[in-house]
Amino acid sequence: QVHLVESGGGEVQVGGSLVLSCAASARIFSFNAMGWYRQAPGKQRELVATFTTGGRTVYADSVKGRFTISGDIAKNTMYLQMDNLRPEDTAVYYCTRSTVNWGQGTRVTVSS
Repeated sequence: QVHLVESGGGEVQVGGSLVLSCAASARIFSFNAMGWYRQAPGKQRELVATFTTGGRTVYADSVKGRFTISGDIAKNTMYLQMDNLRPEDTAVYYCTRSTVNWGQGTRVTVSS
């Protein structure tokens, strides 16, 4: 079983940027079906961005043009570059592999 550990969360002002990292405990050979979800207080967990089979990327409409998902196979690490952050991006962000393996989450707070 692959363990996933997120890092990079924190508090940032509106319009700021953060980069989240998701480190896998074991060797991964592709980022297929790996992605980022988030859960805001009182809301359900929702998809933010994901790699699909074949290496395509899918983004939630609310983050298109602002967030970028990427990965470094050599480092077994996936990233989420988040730019132009908004208060509504405040949430705990989770990385996942096939929605089976989940990290513990990293909190992002965007303040105005």
